[in-house]
Amino acid sequence: MKTTIELPDPLLQAAKTVALKRGTTLKAILEHALAREIAFQDPPASRDIYELNRHSFPVLKPRKTSKVTNEVVHKIMQEEGI
Repeated sequence: MKTTIELPDPLLQAAKTVALKRGTTLKAILEHALAREIAFQDPPASRDIYELNRHSFPVLKPRKTSKVTNEVVHKIMQEEGI
């Protein structure tokens, strides 16, 4: 579906810069950002392993019993569809 949105010029320029640095498209950046915003609006109880920081970025909660490794992070991301 196509739609038109109005964005402040600095925000649009920043998004274009991020897309260029990541070697992707502005559309992909906007889709990812919107999907992430929607996903974290009403987190289910199973997401008690992380919290959102002051920038609304998911951060794993400290755990005493297990070590956080890349494998653990990737597994969580897959399970959560991130």
